[in-house]
Amino acid sequence: MGAETESQEKHAQEGPKPSLTQEQFLSWKRHKDAAVSARKAEVSRKRAEDIASGTVQMNGRELFLHEPWVFDNSRPCLTMDRGSIL
Repeated sequence: MGAETESQEKHAQEGPKPSLTQEQFLSWKRHKDAAVSARKAEVSRKRAEDIASGTVQMNGRELFLHEPWVFDNSRPCLTMDRGSIL
């Protein structure tokens, strides 16, 4: 019981919290969105550099974009079937 009254007294002493205006919120949101966008751009740039240098393995989409000849079914390919090339 004593803890509850202490908690209530603390809240009463703090008073109302300052409210955030719409202008402040929109300013914060713009800054946050810009930071997220910059972070994504940096990660994308780093990934592209790593792919170009060959330090990371490409996923299917990246492989298709960088080496589309791999997915070209119109070109003849060499396959092994019982030791002979078809």
